[in-house]
Amino acid sequence: MRILLVEDDRRVSTMMTVMLQRHGYEVEQAATAAAALAAASCDLVLLDLRLPDGDGLQVCRELRARDAGVAIIVVTARGEERDRVTGLRAGADDYVVKPFSMAELQARIEALLRRSTHRARPDSEVVECGPVRIDYAARTVTVDGEPAPLTRKEFDILASLARQPGAVVPSKRIMLDVWRSVWSGKHTLQVHVASLRLKLDKPGRVETVRGVGYRLLPE
Repeated sequence: MRILLVEDDRRVSTMMTVMLQRHGYEVEQAATAAAALAAASCDLVLLDLRLPDGDGLQVCRELRARDAGVAIIVVTARGEERDRVTGLRAGADDYVVKPFSMAELQARIEALLRRSTHRARPDSEVVECGPVRIDYAARTVTVDGEPAPLTRKEFDILASLARQPGAVVPSKRIMLDVWRSVWSGKHTLQVHVASLRLKLDKPGRVETVRGVGYRLLPE
């Protein structure tokens, strides 16, 4: 999960970056409007409106025009109702007023990313990864044509991995998909992954990438 943090106050930016990284997010910092618009694509933008070289609202509009699916949270000292309304109309998904707690910001980030995940997954989607076939609508899994009796959590973990077959999915991304929070704990995830491996016939099909997450292998 990649976050673009647009904040010109170096002290605030450093503090927020440290806290976000502790929660497993990859963070790119941008201190100006120009840097924000030149940054690579991301999953979510935390956007201050007071920037030294431009209007944060215009940055919000341009980012939204480029990518209708990116999540944008305005993080600013402007707390008047008219400011909130203007920010949301400019394309922001949420609006947080400084000062704020990191716990509140984390909860808002999780809520937005949950909604983004749900919108991105068609209910009728069927994914095949080697001999593993996943039917999202029916919530069923077969391996070489034989049903795999997965629990609800095991299915959700496999579904999270199968959206990017062969790619490493961070543990916190999986926890957000499955438990709707990153506070569930890695041990809980490890236990469910171990059980999932046994039911997929070939334990190595779900590969652990130490310190990062897991990967679903096609063979």
